[in-house]
Parts: sequence; C-alpha cells; structure tokens
Amino acid sequence: MLAHGIVFDAASWQPQAARIAQEGLVAIAVEDISPANIIAASEYLKAERGVLEVALVGGSAGADAILEAVLQEPESADQLILLSPNRPVEGLGAQPKLFVASEGEPVAGVSRELARISAGDENEVEILPGDAHAQHIFNTEQGEALMRLILDRLERFSTRP
Repeated sequence: MLAHGIVFDAASWQPQAARIAQEGLVAIAVEDISPANIIAASEYLKAERGVLEVALVGGSAGADAILEAVLQEPESADQLILLSPNRPVEGLGAQPKLFVASEGEPVAGVSRELARISAGDENEVEILPGDAHAQHIFNTEQGEALMRLILDRLERFSTRP
C-alpha cells in the first residue's frame, strides 16, 4: 500500500505501482492518507481480498501517517518502507523497516534515528546522495536506486511461494 506526501496524490505512485506489479505483487495507493484510512485499507486487504501480508510504503506526510497508523494498530503492517519521515516515534513493532532519505535534506537524521530506536532485527536505513525529499527522489538520478531498494526489500520480506 502506497501513501503519498502532502504535495502528491494517489496517482503520483502510478510508475512505482506498475513496477511493483511487474514483480507479481499487488500495489494500491490510497488517496486519503489519514492513519484511520490506512488501517481500514490494510484490514480490507487482509479480510476481504485475502492479502496475506501488507507492506506500507509512504513518503513524507504519508510516511508520518503510516507511523501513526502502526502505533495505533501494529497488525496493520507486516513491513514498513518510509521515505523521508519527518519525526521520530517510539513504540514501533518488530516488523521489518526500511528508512530512506537523501543526505542533503533536513530530515535525513530522522531516518537514522528511527532505524536506531525501532524494535526488530530487520531495520535498515539508506541515505542516498542528493537533497530530494521523499517521492521527489524518484525524479532524480537516484530514482532507479530507490525503486530497486523498494523492490528488493519487498521481495526479501515476502513469504509468497
């Protein structure tokens, strides 16, 4: 499930969703990035659509909404991939987490801090060259590297046959 940043909308994830789908995974983007909607969408995917695992991928405001959602309902996500989250939070579950930021953006330290304080053994932080924030990274020369990080992470923590 893809949650956009404040200056984006659900349609902004179309290129990334297409790449994820090419890997044989289901990708949906939510328009309403409120924590309540993210939780509801995850519950719908699992209960009504038979999805076994939900990875939440978010950029900036979408990453922050995901953090709040999993604090409220830890079972809403089996994996987190967060691009340029804006604030550290404590109390995240043990699900695998990937935090990504650009080295020159002001919130790069938040990704490092989240990786350090979060529960679980499968937490990673990737700091990419440049100063693009969240989904804007896809529009830079680091865009393909970011997409590869996401796809590799989804594949690595998927339990599909």
